[in-house]
Amino acid sequence: MQQVDAKTEYERRLKARRAASGQHERRHRMMGNLKVLTAVAAGILVWQRVDWLWLAALAAVFVVLLIVHERILRALATARRAEAFYVRGIERIDDRWAGTGAAGERFDDPAHPYASDLDLFGRGGLFQLLSNARTRAGEDTLATWLMHPADASEVRARQAAVTELQTAIDLREDLALLGEESGAGVHAAELAVWAAAPPIVAPPWARLAAPALVALLGVTLVGWEWFGWPLSPVFVVMLLEAAFAYYVRDAVDPVVAAIETPSHDLDLLAQVLVRLEREQFTSPRLKALRAALETEGHPASQRIARLDRLVEMLDSRDHLFMRVAGPLLLWTTQLAMAVEAWRARYGAQVPRWLEATGSAEAFSSVAAYSYEHPADPFPEIADEGPLFHGASLAHPLLPASRAVPNDVRLDRDNALLLVSGSNMSGKSTLLRTVGINTVLALAGAPVRAAHLRLSCLALGSSIRVHDSLQTGTSRFYAEVLRIRQVVSIAEEGPMLFLLDEVL
Repeated sequence: MQQVDAKTEYERRLKARRAASGQHERRHRMMGNLKVLTAVAAGILVWQRVDWLWLAALAAVFVVLLIVHERILRALATARRAEAFYVRGIERIDDRWAGTGAAGERFDDPAHPYASDLDLFGRGGLFQLLSNARTRAGEDTLATWLMHPADASEVRARQAAVTELQTAIDLREDLALLGEESGAGVHAAELAVWAAAPPIVAPPWARLAAPALVALLGVTLVGWEWFGWPLSPVFVVMLLEAAFAYYVRDAVDPVVAAIETPSHDLDLLAQVLVRLEREQFTSPRLKALRAALETEGHPASQRIARLDRLVEMLDSRDHLFMRVAGPLLLWTTQLAMAVEAWRARYGAQVPRWLEATGSAEAFSSVAAYSYEHPADPFPEIADEGPLFHGASLAHPLLPASRAVPNDVRLDRDNALLLVSGSNMSGKSTLLRTVGINTVLALAGAPVRAAHLRLSCLALGSSIRVHDSLQTGTSRFYAEVLRIRQVVSIAEEGPMLFLLDEVL
């Protein structure tokens, strides 16, 4: 019944979003027709040589229509993205999700002890099933959770946070609709590296000297235009500005070059932060996450938005007008020093903001999966082990109609399970079922089972090992290397290992 309720809620919201799209589409066509009529009317007035005031009035009407039409187009695009959001949710519930959404191929590391074997990434992989992240920080965090099992206290804390967010559909929809494009933006790693880089030091007096020179140039220009001063003071100030810009170039050019890549999609990051700052949470992990978004009594979104405005103004130096006026205003110099001052004051906080954003999006993604699959329980995390007791385990990437559930028990008394059978009988699928449910469990997510109790375990596998033409590694040698990797991990503590037709 709960599963039907999730789908019913998505269908209800999808219907409303489609109605909104239809309304915006009708307004879009109406605005297009009005703009055409306005242009035709202007042409008639020109042909009739009427008073220019009528043409000015029509031009004003056309500008208003352009502004209104642009807003309608943005609303239409947002409504269509909302449609896509709920369509994808219904596809996940109906097991028709494979091939939709980010697949996370950039995280697929052949050297990882189980990522490739358990189909964590790629088309139809676990990451594609789970991820709704709008920023790379969110994708990075979710991928890290899947690739690195957490300890017992962390798993329990994540379960509590996911439980709190299960029904937060409005939050998930709002996050999905942020930004202008689909897919994840914000270069989180580059932004964090930039924020933590050593300062680029300009002379302490430079930030005061730059606006003072620009103001002095304005005074000389006003004096020349209104009071008949000679032009020589204007040229002297211009020379002083040129000399100043040349003097501080070694502190300005590196700032401009360094901010280019990290500044991508800062507006999206600011919007995500604004949306998260509106929420009030109760679970410990989410409360700590929310607290991390406050700095000196001000929300992180305001700080990021300030940096985004500085970067946008800095980028405007390439416009034709600024190419002429920019040197006179010391535009690039002043903005570069403002960006560097921002980094000196807030750079140390950026990794914390990115971590909070990534965790919030990862929690939101797992919560969506939990909401859409209410029959999947959270596993019980045992403090003592090693143990893995699973009842009716099934593979979460297979449609429910095709997945065959099995019971699996492993503990100190039964530490090894040997699976045999004919070809195509499901032996490898059973190994992957055990592995991928362990990944879900130790990431803080629900599992595809009637019940699962397990202790915290390292995980390693040798199921789908390939040779490498580039490195000259045969399949046999590649498998030997993987087994050696599994053995080295097992030496560090309790481990669940999955070996398929070993050697």
